[in-house]
Amino acid sequence: MDPGDWPGDFGAALLADPEDGSCQGIFLRYDLLGGRGPSMLIGNLRAGSPAREPEDGVPFEVRQLLAAIGNDEPVGVVDTEDFPVMLGDDLLIVKKVKLSESRVACVQFGSSGDIQVTVATWDRPITDDLYQLLKPLPADMFRT
Repeated sequence: MDPGDWPGDFGAALLADPEDGSCQGIFLRYDLLGGRGPSMLIGNLRAGSPAREPEDGVPFEVRQLLAAIGNDEPVGVVDTEDFPVMLGDDLLIVKKVKLSESRVACVQFGSSGDIQVTVATWDRPITDDLYQLLKPLPADMFRT
């Protein structure tokens, strides 16, 4: 994703394995709310990353987004739904994660190199236009 494609402030962070320091994930944060905290967090987690399979089912990115905006209310997964999105000539199967905190929108999908992409937004719907802006991160970024 090109930061120039979005208004607001952009930040990036790595999730390192505490034992060997390998890259478990790359996260992009966008502050579109005028300095009041990020309104979107995009996570890219490699295969084998423990953050991909949280015990309670709530995506790691949702927890990070809520923590960043200071929302410490309990949140849980209510439902999930798979739906198709066309990207040019390609079909992308997206999993929509419905949460008990209705102001959070969350979707997940796979990209090349077995990278799981999760998009979590605060108080903004996720529309098909967003998928057109996403650029996959190369799998070699996650090598140890």
